[in-house]
Amino acid sequence: MFENRERLQEILKKANQHARKQAKESGASIYYIKNNKRVREDAEGNKFEIIFDAYGKRQEFEYHE
Repeated sequence: MFENRERLQEILKKANQHARKQAKESGASIYYIKNNKRVREDAEGNKFEIIFDAYGKRQEFEYHE
């Protein structure tokens, strides 16, 4: 069972890398959650934290880890 888990983790890691590569090549942003924050990463690798105010208005700020 342990080997299957490691194999699955490796497959998921490769799928993630492939999706990131495709997004970058097409100029698209990728979105994910890191440290309980919504993050948008553009094709150049710039990262922005996405925040919604009380009225639902979306704002982006430079993300610092």
